[in-house]
Amino acid sequence: MKMSKENFDDYLNESLNTLDKDITPRKNLWPGIERAIINAERSTQKHTTIWPKLTAVAACSVAVLIAVNIVFITPEPKPAVAISDYFLAQKNSLLVAYKNQDALTSNWQVQLQELEEAELAIKQVLENEPQNQALLTMLAQIYQQQLDLINKVHAPRWQHI
Repeated sequence: MKMSKENFDDYLNESLNTLDKDITPRKNLWPGIERAIINAERSTQKHTTIWPKLTAVAACSVAVLIAVNIVFITPEPKPAVAISDYFLAQKNSLLVAYKNQDALTSNWQVQLQELEEAELAIKQVLENEPQNQALLTMLAQIYQQQLDLINKVHAPRWQHI
C-alpha cells in the first residue's frame, strides 16, 4: 500500500491529536534526575575551585624561585671588575700601539710597576667593600695615571703641534 504525502500528513496529524498527553513512566525517575543534576553541579564546583588554588600555588612558587635567584644566586655586581676590564683594555691597546716606539725615559716601567702594585692593593681592599666609592675613585685614578704615564713617555705633548 502506497501512501501519498498528503495522506501521510493527515495520518500523522490524526495520530498526534489522538495521542495520550499524560504518559506516566513505569517507575519514578525524579530521584535519579535530581541526583544526576546534583552530581553535575558538584563536579563543576570541584573543577572551578581547584584551578584558582593551583594558579595561586604556581604563582607563589614562581615568586619564591625568583626571590631565591635574586638573593642567593645572582652575584652582586662588582664595579671594580668593570673598571679594571675597561682600563686594562685601554692600557693594552696603548702598549701595543707604542710597542715599536722608543720611550723617552728608561725607568717608566718601574713607575708603571709601582702603579700596578697600588692597583692590586686597592683591589684587595675592594674585595671586602665592593661598593666603597672612595676606593673605586682611587682605583680609577691609578688606572688613569698608568695610561697617562704610557702616553707621556711615548708621545710627549711637546712633540705634537
